[in-house]
Amino acid sequence: MARSVLRDVPADSAPEHAPPTGRFLAKATLITASLSIAAALLGLVRDQSLARLFGAGRDTDAFLVAWTVPEFAATLLIEDGLAFALVPAFSAALARRAQGAAGDPVRSLVAGTLPRLTLAFAAVGALLALAAPQFVGALAPGLPDPGLAVDCTRLTATCVLSFGLAGYCSAFLRAHRRFLAPASIYIAYNVGIVTAMYTLGGRWGVRSAAFGVAAGGCLMVLVQLPSLLRRLRHRCPGSTADAPETVAGARPMAVPLLATVLLFALCRQSQVLIERFLASSLPAGAISHLNYAQKVAQIPMTLSTMLCTVTFPVVARALAEGDTEQARGRVERDLTVAGCLVLLGTAAVVACAPQLICLLFQRGAFTAGDTTATAGVMRVYALGLLGQTLTGVLVRSYFSAGRATWYPVAAITVGIVATSWIGAWAVGSWGVVGIAAANATGITLTAVLLLAGMGHRNVPIRTRQVLHELSRPLRAAAVAALAGGFVAALPTAPLAGLVAGGTTVTVVFVLLGRTLGVQGFAPALRTVRNRIGRLAHAVLR
Repeated sequence: MARSVLRDVPADSAPEHAPPTGRFLAKATLITASLSIAAALLGLVRDQSLARLFGAGRDTDAFLVAWTVPEFAATLLIEDGLAFALVPAFSAALARRAQGAAGDPVRSLVAGTLPRLTLAFAAVGALLALAAPQFVGALAPGLPDPGLAVDCTRLTATCVLSFGLAGYCSAFLRAHRRFLAPASIYIAYNVGIVTAMYTLGGRWGVRSAAFGVAAGGCLMVLVQLPSLLRRLRHRCPGSTADAPETVAGARPMAVPLLATVLLFALCRQSQVLIERFLASSLPAGAISHLNYAQKVAQIPMTLSTMLCTVTFPVVARALAEGDTEQARGRVERDLTVAGCLVLLGTAAVVACAPQLICLLFQRGAFTAGDTTATAGVMRVYALGLLGQTLTGVLVRSYFSAGRATWYPVAAITVGIVATSWIGAWAVGSWGVVGIAAANATGITLTAVLLLAGMGHRNVPIRTRQVLHELSRPLRAAAVAALAGGFVAALPTAPLAGLVAGGTTVTVVFVLLGRTLGVQGFAPALRTVRNRIGRLAHAVLR
């Protein structure tokens, strides 16, 4: 299967200046979706292994405090922050190269950014390792075993450097329209963690998972390095990339742009800090229940935003070439399709939460009580999935022009303040469920503010039309979740309940979507149908 699918990937010799066709975007999305789904499944195996080997108690709470480091690093350096600055920068450099600029703007950008960023990543990682006791004390003051969390944090601190380099490679390759290697990094990462837990868990306990984070981060860089080196060696006709003045004229990225994208990503990920700070004073296992619920609940959001991973470089390139209309149409289509897909996933998560958690985690040290607590939290988390998806799509449009803008930082700050206040007020009465409700409220507020500010910033989407279209699948998802939850509770076996509930959710959502005339519904279904058809063709031929 892998060989057949890879034959459809554009060759390394494909011209980067050619406009992307629908067929190219479909193939790129297929590769990204296939590998992202594989990585998500491996992520579930990783979480299942953690639950099975170490349960949901003080050891896993200690590790999950240290897990905050790779969670932040992934958001800041791979998924959001650094990518928002680097992808537009490389897209602009590629546009200048295609227009015949002197030297090689791409190599010049690498020479001006990579050495400085590498030193910064290494310095921050070393500082975090030294300050691990203070970090753990500030993040989780009520933790019963801070020493274990400190040991794990010092191991996970290495991912600041490895994730930074992995994120740089990913941004470079995606701007060059190469998606295979970047989409495979989380497969390598999860393989490293799972292998370490099973090989070293008996001797090192939960510290083995932290070591796996360090090893997995190195693997993320190694899987992308060959493709990056091939692109750097590639010389366009007429290029004078080897001329000495190319490196001498290298310029770093604008500091205001880098500051805004990193601050936005830092604020967005700080929701995790708030959750773990509030949950550290609750009974043992609270942090673990929050973690497992969040990991499963976010799968629909992750899958729905995969299209944006492919189209973000397309939007950035269109803006670099002055084609605002193409960028606006692309962003509006992404919003409607991603919204439909995540709402379908949200309905399924809400309807089948107990069955999902039971099948995924209830074994070994993970008890039935843990299943009940985690499922309740997950249902509340799921209410914020639409807000998370819209935030992920919209913020790309703010930064796709490669210019500094402080509005997204202000919007996410308002959301974080709301999350903090609501969480502090609700945790005493509702415990972990109150923390999850605060998360959902805060990210939804951020999405509303980002939509409201889109009028004259970078990509002028038609906000009222987008909101009107999203209201239709939202109504369909609400009805589908209620119907699916009722049906899922009828069978006693978790697997039968999951199948019955999931099928009901899908059927009800599809029928209501067609009845309500959702414009993004047909493209969403077509996207899923095309991906399944291509995968089947790859397997059977």
